[in-house]
Amino acid sequence: MSEDTSLGWRIFKVVNYIVLGAMALLAVIPLFHFFAVSLSDRAATMGGLVTFFPIRPTLASYELVMQAPNFFKSLVVSLERVVLGTILSMAVTILTAYPLSKTRKVFRGRNLLMWLLLIGFFTDWGLIPWWLTIKNLGLMYTIWALIIPPAMMPYNIIIMMNFFRDIPSELEDAARIDGASHWRRLLSIYMPLSMPAIATLTLFTIVFHWNSWFDGMVLTKDISQQPLQTFLRGVVIGADLAGLGLAPETAQFVNYSERSIRAASVFLAIVPVLLLYPLVQRYFVAGARLGSVKG
Repeated sequence: MSEDTSLGWRIFKVVNYIVLGAMALLAVIPLFHFFAVSLSDRAATMGGLVTFFPIRPTLASYELVMQAPNFFKSLVVSLERVVLGTILSMAVTILTAYPLSKTRKVFRGRNLLMWLLLIGFFTDWGLIPWWLTIKNLGLMYTIWALIIPPAMMPYNIIIMMNFFRDIPSELEDAARIDGASHWRRLLSIYMPLSMPAIATLTLFTIVFHWNSWFDGMVLTKDISQQPLQTFLRGVVIGADLAGLGLAPETAQFVNYSERSIRAASVFLAIVPVLLLYPLVQRYFVAGARLGSVKG
């Protein structure tokens, strides 16, 4: 009897499906609830009657959020942060991972830099030194305070380094014999063969920048500088609907409730990442698996 047809293996598969299915449900249930609340009318949401299906559906909450000037200001800041931050972070990741993927004989400083990278990975260097460094560099209250400090992500560098080390050395040897420089080898051999890793780490970086809220809270001065997640934290957790910047008379809108407004704001913030994932999903499985064996 083969392993995949034995009773124990079938029991293992059933238990696996049950556990993974339960984890998937725990992940998507809050999304369904938020979506249902965002579409329900004032009476249903204020009465706590909404579970996973909208009651007397209305788009009033989305209309109000679309009218909120501060929501779109924060959205622009987040988009700017995601684009600039992802480009800078991926450039730093690739340019750091390439020399670290070489042996100590080829790059003598490899071990020292690797230890520094691991120390940063496990300690994160501390919150106070992080804040003081940003302040002393004059980055406070600028978009660069949200982009430059997280440009070097140790986890991403380690994954990319292992990807590069998996590439057959014979390809690089042939390119070196033909006179190709390190730049040519990186651009013509390593990067094209590492597209699954690059796509996966790009997604990780985009999600990181899109979901970050703490640095926006301590490194910005007012709402106009805050990224979207920091702004939504004030709206949802701080119950500060005035932060949306809506006109006072809007509060009298008949089908509006605070809960539905918060739910609509949160759901609109989730949509871009949900739309992005299918575009890189074919790379995601390979990128998450490969390059994770060698250290």
